[in-house]
Amino acid sequence: MSAAEAFVHRYEPGGGPATLLLLHGTGGDELQLIDLGRQVAPEAALLSPRGQVLEGGVAARFFARRGMGNLDLDDLRLRGAELAQWVADACAHYGRDAGRVIALGYSNGANIAVELLFRHGGTLRGAALLRPMLPYRPDEPLSLVGTDVLIAAGDADPYSSPEQIEELAELLAAGGAEVQVSRQPVGHELTQADLDTLAAWIRPHVAAA
Repeated sequence: MSAAEAFVHRYEPGGGPATLLLLHGTGGDELQLIDLGRQVAPEAALLSPRGQVLEGGVAARFFARRGMGNLDLDDLRLRGAELAQWVADACAHYGRDAGRVIALGYSNGANIAVELLFRHGGTLRGAALLRPMLPYRPDEPLSLVGTDVLIAAGDADPYSSPEQIEELAELLAAGGAEVQVSRQPVGHELTQADLDTLAAWIRPHVAAA
């Protein structure tokens, strides 16, 4: 088994320089975000792994949790390191530039992308975080100069308060990231306004990656 096969995944080639790392939500799989990724970044290569944790034996996730909003931070750290290594291995396997990876993550996928930003600076050139949480406060200063981040939050999201989103944005910006925050008056679900904001943000970033 090659290093790239450590995760069940879907890879679709692209003619542009960027690779879009698609990170699904709880219960999703490597196919969940393929159509969205192709829609918002038609020239990018798509790299979409399936989370290796099964919640309740059925729902795929990228790391474990102990209950609603109660994340297993030890597992998050372990799984984040594994994913960061896999992204590098997969880029090498498919002949992609590891310095031009942009994450597109929803919910649990957004949270594992936050872990990559917090502990594995340099893995991502950018990240679109759809309905993320602030999983923890980093102990060390972040190193994110040259990294662009979109946070798409729902003001009524039961998993993440507006205050958490504001603190997440502040932490990323303090580490040098260019951060854009978009808020919608909804809960955890995505709206057309979220998708329009995502498309407007990601296209120039994919082209410039």
